[in-house]
Amino acid sequence: MSTTVSRDRRRAELREFLRSRRERVTPADAGLPDAGRRRTPGLRREEVAVLAGVGVSWYTWLEQGRDIKVSDDVLDAVARALQLDEVERAHLYRLAGLNPPQRKAAPSVPPSSQLQRLLDAWSPRPGYVRDRHWNFAAVNEAARVVFGYGKTDHNCLVSFFTNARYRVVHRHWAETAPEVVAGFRADAAHYPDDPEFDRIAADLAEVSPEFAELWARHDAAEHTSAVKAVDHPRAGVLEFDATLFPVPEHPGHHLILHHPRPGTAERLEELMRPVPGGGTPTIG
Repeated sequence: MSTTVSRDRRRAELREFLRSRRERVTPADAGLPDAGRRRTPGLRREEVAVLAGVGVSWYTWLEQGRDIKVSDDVLDAVARALQLDEVERAHLYRLAGLNPPQRKAAPSVPPSSQLQRLLDAWSPRPGYVRDRHWNFAAVNEAARVVFGYGKTDHNCLVSFFTNARYRVVHRHWAETAPEVVAGFRADAAHYPDDPEFDRIAADLAEVSPEFAELWARHDAAEHTSAVKAVDHPRAGVLEFDATLFPVPEHPGHHLILHHPRPGTAERLEELMRPVPGGGTPTIG
């Protein structure tokens, strides 16, 4: 698609988006007096301009998708006037040709009961939730048994470099390590004002020369899927397609689910079968 066609399409989308958002806000919603019957629903363009503190002509040109200069402050004012939520505000930025502002990071919290039920139902397949700092927010039992996560494992990145059991079973640890570090650096870039990423990296570099060397490369990459293989001492080789899903209600949190590849499902079922007399299978 050519640059001109792409720009024209974006402007057409901007025009329709603003018009549709304007039509859904009533004068009463915006705290304006009702001026009687209207030919079209919602606010008039001049009312949006007044609410946003911008000129009527400028707002009209914006809604028409004309080639005008826009700024973060003005787009924020328009977003407030149209009562856009966070996702709609980011969409407005993109349609106007600007990068949307960084979403505020949600604190790490226990997963919702619905998410926890999903993790439990995903067993005997491994799954877990990590927060924006890659801390484990929830881990199902299969992930603990398959990957060797223990009670002292609180962070995916730290465990990758310091958990000896995980390192032993991970079949492609050396090849995967640069991708893991690059992924953490890319995630950190989403939150430039959050010092916790630097603290985690600095503390880990003190105890892991391998991490320190990879961190110094300043590589950055984003991955939403990967193949993970472990050589489990009881079950043999287990291969999974790992997929990362964002958790919209908690920006920065992700659900990571591992689906067994052909030949792995049967061994996984056997590994996770309850041991005689009760209890949970262990890695050893």
